[in-house]
Amino acid sequence: MKRILRMGLWMAFCLALLMSLAVPGAWAAEEDDGNMAQRLAEAQSQISAKPAGNYGMTPIYAGDVDDGVYDILVDSSSPYFRIAKATLTVEGDTMTARITVPSMSYLYVYPGTNTEAAAAGESAWIGFEEEDHQTTFTLPVPALNAEVQCAAYSKARKRWYSRTLVFDASSLPKEALPFDLPDYELIEKAIRAYKVVGSEELKKQRLEAAKALEPVTLDMKDGEYSIEVNMTGGSGRASISSPTLLIVRDGKAYAQLIWSSVYYDYMIVDGAYFYNMTEDGGPSRFEIPITAIDEPMPVIADTTAMGDPVEIQYTLTFYAETVGDRSLIPQESAKMVLIIAGAIILIGGAANMIIKKRRKQ
Repeated sequence: MKRILRMGLWMAFCLALLMSLAVPGAWAAEEDDGNMAQRLAEAQSQISAKPAGNYGMTPIYAGDVDDGVYDILVDSSSPYFRIAKATLTVEGDTMTARITVPSMSYLYVYPGTNTEAAAAGESAWIGFEEEDHQTTFTLPVPALNAEVQCAAYSKARKRWYSRTLVFDASSLPKEALPFDLPDYELIEKAIRAYKVVGSEELKKQRLEAAKALEPVTLDMKDGEYSIEVNMTGGSGRASISSPTLLIVRDGKAYAQLIWSSVYYDYMIVDGAYFYNMTEDGGPSRFEIPITAIDEPMPVIADTTAMGDPVEIQYTLTFYAETVGDRSLIPQESAKMVLIIAGAIILIGGAANMIIKKRRKQ
C-alpha cells in the first residue's frame, strides 16, 4: 500500500509540474538585476507621495520670524528623503536651512521640481557636505508652514526625484514668533476622526459610483472564461495572476484579479473605487470592470505593505485573442491537479486491495 501511495504522489507531482509549465503565466521568468532596478526606480516615481505638513497651515515668511538660528522640524513627502535634523537661519527677509539626510544616497538637491533641476544645469545644483556618514545640504526656505519643492539627485539611480518639504513653524521656540500658532496637529486629528466616522458612508457612495462605470462590450455568451493580462508599474514585487478570470455579465466584461500580496485594500478604475473581496486573510482579490481591450488600461492600487497606505499607479492590458476556457486559470489548474492526485491515490489503494484479495484466494 505504501509503495502504491508513493507512486501516486510521485505521479501527482510530475503531473502538477507539467501542467504548471503548460499554463501561460503560471511561472514568471526571473528578471536580471538591471531590469529590476529600473522597475523599482519607475515604481518609486509612481508612488503617490503623502502630503507634507498638516491641514490648514498658513505660510509664515522671514519677516514674521525674529532673526536668529533655530532648530526646526521638517516634514518630507517621501520616506526615501527623510530629514533627520535641520537648522533654520533667519536674516532679515531671507531664510535658509541646513538639512541633514541620514544616508549617502543623494549627491545634489535643487529648490524646485525634478524637471526644473535637470533643466537648470549643474552650476545651479546644491552639493552636499558629509557629516558622520550623513549628507547635509543648505537650501533657501521661501516660507515656513508651506510646501517647499526640493528635487534630490540619487547617486545610485542617476536621476532626479521631486520631494516636498514643510518646515514646521510650531517647532520653533516661542520667542522666535511674535504670535501664537493654531494647534495644527489637533485640527489634523479632528479631520482624520471625521473621515473615520464617515468612512462607511463614503464607501457606500464609492460603490454606487463603481456600479455606474461602463465596461467594454464583448460578443460572447454570459459566463466565466480566462483571459491573459499584463501588468506594468510598481516595483515588480507584487504581481497579479495571469490568465485571470473573465466574467461576461449582460454582455459586459469584468475581471477578477488575484494579487500576490495580501496588503492591497482597494483599486481605482476611472475614479471609481473597488474594494478587496478577500475576507480570510488570503491574497487580495478584486472584481473590476474591463474598460479597455488590447490597449493599456490605467488603474491605481492602494497598499499598506509599507505601513501607511500608499497608492501606486499600474497599467493593465487585457488581450482579446487569449480568451479561453476557465480551466486555463492557474488556480483552476491547481484544483484539477489535486483532484487527479486524489483519484490516483484512491485508484492505487483500490488496486492494492484487489491484489491482496487475489493473493488470499
